[in-house]
Amino acid sequence: MKGKQTEAPIVVENLHKAFGEQHVLNGLNLRVDQGSTTAVLGRSGTGKSVLLKLLIGLQPPDEGSICVHGEDITRLEPRKLNEVRKRVGFLFQQAALYDSMTVAENVEFPLNRHSDLSHEDRKKKARELLHAVGMDKDVDKMPSEISGGMQKRVGLARALALDPDILLFDEPTAGLDPITATEIGKLISNLKREHKVTAVVVTHDLPAARLFSDRFVLIHDGELVLEGDYEELRRSRNELAVQFLRNGG
Repeated sequence: MKGKQTEAPIVVENLHKAFGEQHVLNGLNLRVDQGSTTAVLGRSGTGKSVLLKLLIGLQPPDEGSICVHGEDITRLEPRKLNEVRKRVGFLFQQAALYDSMTVAENVEFPLNRHSDLSHEDRKKKARELLHAVGMDKDVDKMPSEISGGMQKRVGLARALALDPDILLFDEPTAGLDPITATEIGKLISNLKREHKVTAVVVTHDLPAARLFSDRFVLIHDGELVLEGDYEELRRSRNELAVQFLRNGG
């Protein structure tokens, strides 16, 4: 890690983002500590997925700072921003696999672009990652030949390909049945512990989030209105927190 050992991997201050007249984030502040997993909760349209895109530099904020390992990525030139991105794994909501590539080739893709490994070592690492997510028997299948839950597993393996120290998840259990969602939740928890990464998870799935999250933050009207562990969330009298717990906590 760059900077001081006590420095949080992710520090967001006074973050603003609007799309036309729609103000999505309004002065959001967030700190994610080393090795922790923070679940970001909130209603649809509250800016949760936008926050993830800002954290990886896919969109610029209108105002505020985003420090990743001590570097404000909002001020970095493209080359330096790409270097930071290599340390961040991103699992998109729909897994975002390449339809024309096999399962193994999807996981190898970031290694082909950003590593100095030999061809054989890239193939070996991809298969090790696929084994870790329970997909080692499906390496030659196309994304269209596997289920949504299996695609999420492959997407997770690909997110880990470059040995990131930060993982970002956008609705990792969305669209999955409860059993598969629980399996994905346990898988994220195990891999996070084994790889010792810091994670931010945007989710509506509170039961799954409890499996892998140390901390919960609740966003409403573009602001962070509540943060703490699950017990603090459960004890809160915040109306939105009460609704989340009633509907799935």
